[in-house]
Amino acid sequence: MAELSLREAVGRAIAQEMRRDPNVIFMGEDVAAAGGVFKATVGLLEEFGPERVIDTPISEQAILGAIMGASMTGLRPIAEIMYSDFFAVCWDLVVNQMAKTRYMTNGQVSLPLVMKTGNGGGLRFGAQHSQSIENWAMAVPGIKVVMPSTPRDLVGLFASSVRDDDPVVFLEQKALYATKGEVEDGEIVEPLGKAAIRRQGGDATIVTIGTMVPRALEAADRLQQVEGISCTVIDLRTLIPLDAACVLDTVSATGRLFTVEENPRVLGWGAEIASIVADEIFYDLDGPLVRIATPYIPLPAAGELEDKTIPSVDAIVETIRKRMG
Repeated sequence: MAELSLREAVGRAIAQEMRRDPNVIFMGEDVAAAGGVFKATVGLLEEFGPERVIDTPISEQAILGAIMGASMTGLRPIAEIMYSDFFAVCWDLVVNQMAKTRYMTNGQVSLPLVMKTGNGGGLRFGAQHSQSIENWAMAVPGIKVVMPSTPRDLVGLFASSVRDDDPVVFLEQKALYATKGEVEDGEIVEPLGKAAIRRQGGDATIVTIGTMVPRALEAADRLQQVEGISCTVIDLRTLIPLDAACVLDTVSATGRLFTVEENPRVLGWGAEIASIVADEIFYDLDGPLVRIATPYIPLPAAGELEDKTIPSVDAIVETIRKRMG
């Protein structure tokens, strides 16, 4: 058992799969010699060599085109898109090629590839390097969307993503890179599509993912101590596939749903969760479905403004307190 940061877990996860399968390769901008812009891939070049850990030109289109071709010929490539915002310059490859190839070939061609990327805000990187794009990815049929919140989950979910026969967008929340957690020795594999209940409570259900998980847990603790409001906190872990059954069972028991989202509120993933809950268990609800999300604006670079934009522990506590009466 070791205590790893989320940053260290990235290297551990990639190495686990590269040791297991010689068909796994890894490429991206500065991922080899420099050890990654976030220093999450240090040591991989030394262990696996330049034929499997490959520095690429600054061209996201070239990176994704290369891994798409590689996956079609039997490899299981991993690519790093440095910041998730940069998917905007290569989104056609994801949406119109990767997401549709298996369907359009009637299953004759699979694309077992992973696109990992630094996602989200909180680090003062400004509007073009801080977006949380999970709602972009979730809207595209044919790709899977994964977002771990703990080092152990990162290793386990990454393993399942690499072994999956469909394209996976793997979102690493940049604001969590320094956070630490215990990770056991040996191989770790966590199934995609299974949420984790991080805290049990009887009065309300908080559904969240990524950076918002530790904030929701802190908010739930405060609500219990100060207001006597007991909350269950669900970490979705994957958005596609979505563990709707876990959400429905828990919300049915508590009668209240609050989603906490880093993505902008308009067309965020919480709207889909709310729609499913309203369709399936409307008569089990004791109050309105409430979404706590980032406003529909570009993220500011100024620290004080960014902190007021992304849902904070205080904002979560105050919203739930008011809505619970």
